[in-house]
Amino acid sequence: MRAHELAPGRPEGRLTTKETAELLGVKPETVYAYVSRGLLSSRRDPGSRASTFDVQEVTALARRNRREAAATTSTGVDLSVRTGITLIEEDRYYFRGVDATELAARHSFEEIAEWLWTGRLVTGTSFTAPDSTVEAARRAVNALPAHTSPTDRLRAAAIAASAEDPLRFDLSEESVLGAGRVLIPTLVGALPAAGSDRCDDGPLARRLWHRLTGRPADDASVRVLDTALGLLADHDLAASTLAVRVAASARAHAYAAVSAGLGALESPLHGAASGLAHRLLLEVLDQGTAGPVIAAELRAGRRVPGLGHRLYPGEDPRAQALFGLLEQVPGAEPALLAARDIAATTARHAPLYANVDLALAVFTASCGMPDTAGETLFAVARTAGWIAHALEEYGERPLRMRPSGHYVGPRPPQPLPEPCVVPTPKSG
Repeated sequence: MRAHELAPGRPEGRLTTKETAELLGVKPETVYAYVSRGLLSSRRDPGSRASTFDVQEVTALARRNRREAAATTSTGVDLSVRTGITLIEEDRYYFRGVDATELAARHSFEEIAEWLWTGRLVTGTSFTAPDSTVEAARRAVNALPAHTSPTDRLRAAAIAASAEDPLRFDLSEESVLGAGRVLIPTLVGALPAAGSDRCDDGPLARRLWHRLTGRPADDASVRVLDTALGLLADHDLAASTLAVRVAASARAHAYAAVSAGLGALESPLHGAASGLAHRLLLEVLDQGTAGPVIAAELRAGRRVPGLGHRLYPGEDPRAQALFGLLEQVPGAEPALLAARDIAATTARHAPLYANVDLALAVFTASCGMPDTAGETLFAVARTAGWIAHALEEYGERPLRMRPSGHYVGPRPPQPLPEPCVVPTPKSG
């Protein structure tokens, strides 16, 4: 049967949801996931509550799905991950086709999160969480040792929030969106206040400010923080995002998927990179010049933090956006000058541009924040993107990201190993 014969007599060859699901070989819920991700368009005919779909559009998507299925390895692992969330191209990046830096300049972090999740930009969007969920997360975080890293605190908060949600195993779009809208403010609310003030309402950026520094909040600085959250909300398939999609592919619930992302994020090459740039910046400020500091880094064979990005041959667009705003922040000028000195000094050795980690370092150092503040900011922001990617992955074939190992050990059969005796340590 041809696709256009599935709906005989229907105007313009429209397909019902059931017919569309059968043609694509998916569940009806996945059809609506395709709609929310912009892969399909639906229409309701006058006098009907049911959605219909264009037969040619559905047939084209079915052909594309078959091509991608044929491009997998024999173990069923996709060679590429189809996504409609973020595109990185020619030193720019886009959220659902819209320039991300322009979105962050005009809209709040919460509004950008909703755009990533639903493709709708709702002005005035605000995230709140039930008091019981926030209190449970705070108890979990407060039970940790004082030296606990920010990412560990956020991971504990995510686990506590998960335990408070009896519907966490419901992977429908509505349920996952609800989890995201609760989880993000819970992560912020669970963090200890940096000073005597604890702000638990208002824009999320202002609430987070009081967890990062004890200084009073000024509008220019909070605007930088909110913009940074929006800019960092997603960045295609970074290591942590891939971890989220692997978990979601196995149908882990949204909280568990975010926990997987937090585990991958806690790395000096990823979420913690801004802390290295923060400490480098403070050293340059203390020395008064970048020359000897950069020389020491190069002499030790270390990569200068805060410079270069494998996806951007030129300057990181996120850094460009933040540096422009930082010029309006009271007291940021010394750190800005130090950052420019770092970039100019290193350029004599290698043509590297400032990346977002250096911009975050200027912000955190200027606002009296600890060197771990950038990691916290990064993790809270990226949770929005992780929820978007988990939603996408739930619409795909389960367990498609199951690679097979390329075994390089001894060929079997090998003899059983001889047992060895481990000496017992002598007591004092």
